[in-house]
Amino acid sequence: MRKSEFRVFVVEDNDYYNKLLLHTLSLDPEVEAVGFLNGRDFLERLPEKPDMVTLDYSLPDLNGLELLKTIKTHLPECMVVMISEQEEIKVALDLLKTGAYDYLIKSEDIRDKLLNLVRHARKESELHHQVKTLTKEVQKKYDFSTSIIGKSPAIQSVFEMMQKSLMADLTVSITGETGTGKELIAKAIHYNSARKNKPFIAVNIAAIPNELVESELFGHEKGAFTGAAARRKGKFEQANGGTIFLDEISEIDLNVQKKLLRVLQEREVTRIGGEEIIPIECRVITATHRNLMDEVKAGNFREDLYYRLFGLPVVLPPLRERGDDIILLAKYFLDTFTSANSLPAKVLGESSRHRLLSYHWPGNVRELKSVIELAAVISSGDQIEAGDLTFSGSSPEAGMIQVGKTLRQYNRELVEKYMELYDQKTAAVAEALDIGQSTVYRLLKEGADD
Repeated sequence: MRKSEFRVFVVEDNDYYNKLLLHTLSLDPEVEAVGFLNGRDFLERLPEKPDMVTLDYSLPDLNGLELLKTIKTHLPECMVVMISEQEEIKVALDLLKTGAYDYLIKSEDIRDKLLNLVRHARKESELHHQVKTLTKEVQKKYDFSTSIIGKSPAIQSVFEMMQKSLMADLTVSITGETGTGKELIAKAIHYNSARKNKPFIAVNIAAIPNELVESELFGHEKGAFTGAAARRKGKFEQANGGTIFLDEISEIDLNVQKKLLRVLQEREVTRIGGEEIIPIECRVITATHRNLMDEVKAGNFREDLYYRLFGLPVVLPPLRERGDDIILLAKYFLDTFTSANSLPAKVLGESSRHRLLSYHWPGNVRELKSVIELAAVISSGDQIEAGDLTFSGSSPEAGMIQVGKTLRQYNRELVEKYMELYDQKTAAVAEALDIGQSTVYRLLKEGADD
């Protein structure tokens, strides 16, 4: 059990210097220091995983450089401060290249230098720990089983393609209507891949003015153009080692398409106004709500770039084709919103469920989220009813209530809609709507007789 936040092992064979270093470290209340007079005793305690080791370069029993290598092999995150009797530039450089955190000389001011070094290292360690914790939380957030809600056959097909995307480091192309969750899918693929600890950089091409897209993607040097007051790394550089997500790729200008193709082929970028060739290594995921092949035929998208980006296709179904997933998502959004805003818990009433299922959802999952959150605010009771649901810009054909229709007509239309969603399988429709199979047949017969 650790007694403090930051533990330092002092490995020093000179008894006086050993005590001096231990006393110096004891002045910092956030540090616990343990001393060793030889390398072998220290190695026996190495499994205790110290945060830092101060290591005498000239130990009598073990070579300092070899001991440094041993520490970094078993504890790569441990900070090793090498301490020597005299300054030897070549030795110091070799040690730093091997992984030493710093190199100190035994001098009169070593105490102040060591204290400052440990304080800085402790802050760095805390930041590193926070980043690791945050990364784990993000990875958990985008776990396939928890981040993407749905049980319909349509969304299960998406899960299958996402799993395949993890088998190889292929380019992934995501297509789907606006609001279907393309960026969520891209993040889930990244945070479940081998690149999960590297950057995920998202770029919405449609949100960037045409004249700035090239600079945004590939970066620029100071003075490259009016307004370029400083050097700026592009998104591809920022994504190095990780994943770059190019959303609405169909909107990219033809002139930039040519440069993007070269970057993807050569795996290198040159900033605007610069000459330095910068290697890049990142996974590319693209998304669009358009049919890219149609854009190729129309002359709006380069055919060679299309085939370079196509990769593994992930096609997101519109919400209206996901059947009872609509209710699962609505419940999730309702519970999340009321909890986050300290509102009383609410449930979906039968009338609201029927209305949600009969609506066309042109805005897909994004629209559903907005509708549910608004309903949670305006509903007066503990149950969301049909009257609490507000759909913007919708028409009667999209599923709004029409005056003059009977409840029987609505029920019949709902069953007919579900027959489309469930490939004309009456048993599946009956289960989804929680009604008898005979009722399904009856309502379909009434529709045929009209």
